[in-house]
Amino acid sequence: MSEALKELATHIEAKRPDCVASWDVAHDELTMTVSRASIAGFVEFLKTDSTCKFSTLVDITAVDNPERDARFDVVYHFLSMYQNQRIRLKMAVREDDIVPSIVGVHPSANWFEREVFDMFGIIFSGHPDLRRILTDYGFRGYPLRKDFPTTGYTEVRYDEEQKRVVYEPVSLVQEYRQFDFMSPWEGAEYVLPGDDKAEAEAKG
Repeated sequence: MSEALKELATHIEAKRPDCVASWDVAHDELTMTVSRASIAGFVEFLKTDSTCKFSTLVDITAVDNPERDARFDVVYHFLSMYQNQRIRLKMAVREDDIVPSIVGVHPSANWFEREVFDMFGIIFSGHPDLRRILTDYGFRGYPLRKDFPTTGYTEVRYDEEQKRVVYEPVSLVQEYRQFDFMSPWEGAEYVLPGDDKAEAEAKG
């Protein structure tokens, strides 16, 4: 499998040297680092080239690396059912960069790109309807960024007096911050099946 993927990578690099910055085969998986500006055309090539035929978009996601200047890696996974091969595309993106949408090539990218926008705040140019998809309208922040607080910024509750859902700043009272880290099994007063035998063997 690895040899076939290396041959595929060499073919792609030879055909589109302007798009491929580097590639690697590890654990029988091909990963290509590609340029952001030409992503849509490159994905079109992977879909239509007779050697590739990556006709199925499996997923689009991102990885946050806040210590880097190019903070995010946008990651695409494609499948070629014709060749029984997979490929991963990866590109580094700065926080203020705009990534070209591939919805025109793969309509199924629509919700994937919306999810990446919703969770990481990465903007896709040319997307037909780029808005949040998992969080609520008016949600503040991007939950999968590593600097996003685990408690979030606001909490939602139903107000009985106003008869509606209200949003309020997160307020954690101090007693909820106390943890004794004791196992839930410690201090149990009941005997689990088999414990009596272990005790008998220890005494005998």
